Amino acid sequence: MLAGKHVVFLGGDARQLEVIKSCIQMNAKVSLIGYDNLQSPFSGATLRELSTDFLKQADILVLPIIGTDEKGQINSVFTSKQLILSEEHVQALPKHCIVFAGIARSYLTRLCQTYDVTLIELMDRDDVAIYNSIPTVEGALMMAIQNTDITIHGSVSIVLGLGRVGMTLARTLHAIGAKVKVGIRSSDDFARAFEMGVEPFHIQDLSEHLRDADLVFNTIPAVVITAPILAQMPYDVVILDLASKPGGVDYAFAEKRGIKALFAPSLPGIVAPKTAGKILARTITQLMFHAVEKEGTVQ
Repeated sequence: MLAGKHVVFLGGDARQLEVIKSCIQMNAKVSLIGYDNLQSPFSGATLRELSTDFLKQADILVLPIIGTDEKGQINSVFTSKQLILSEEHVQALPKHCIVFAGIARSYLTRLCQTYDVTLIELMDRDDVAIYNSIPTVEGALMMAIQNTDITIHGSVSIVLGLGRVGMTLARTLHAIGAKVKVGIRSSDDFARAFEMGVEPFHIQDLSEHLRDADLVFNTIPAVVITAPILAQMPYDVVILDLASKPGGVDYAFAEKRGIKALFAPSLPGIVAPKTAGKILARTITQLMFHAVEKEGTVQ
């Protein structure tokens, strides 16, 4: 339980709502910053304003999945106010405070390191990423169906990358009858793709395998679908880029050539925010509980 612990939520989207509910159920003191337009306020939480004096009281600070930008700006769908986490704010956090974010850019990482504040990046964790691959793949299939005039069954579907999302995606496409090819970099991934019953190829041979593609799903966070490769692809191919920014496609050239290329990061929060929120809630509350338990043991 989190009784006596002060959990502060700073910005976020619908996914944070499930985490807030879980913290209230665990008897934490919950404060919300950037939630003034919330349609159904929580009875166990208090709305507050962002200030250094207030953050001095935080035991746990929960930021949005995308954390902050490189200027400290924080997004929240529940307010029209500008939220900026400044250096003074991070400096004000108690030394025992734990900061949670999905992804931490260099700005947030640097400040937490400078002021010796524990930072946990949730999307770096295998458990969160694997759970999140489920709504990501469902969202990718939805977009593929909406943007093609063929069935996925029988299609030539290319998956670039065999990481946590790529593996779930390749397995699902194979299960529904697509002819799946997977672009990989390592011999281990090559063997794994072969074991899964899909066709592996080395990423440096990408152009050879895209010439007959119906669907291309990219999960690699680097520009791998370049202009020379796009020039060899069929006009009616649909590319779904699931990687984080800046994505893996030369979008300007794709548009010039008339190829449909869709950038679709953060699909879990779009297609299944409640499920995505429950994934985060389970992980964050477990980590909070273990941190509190460890603190009690030390004392």
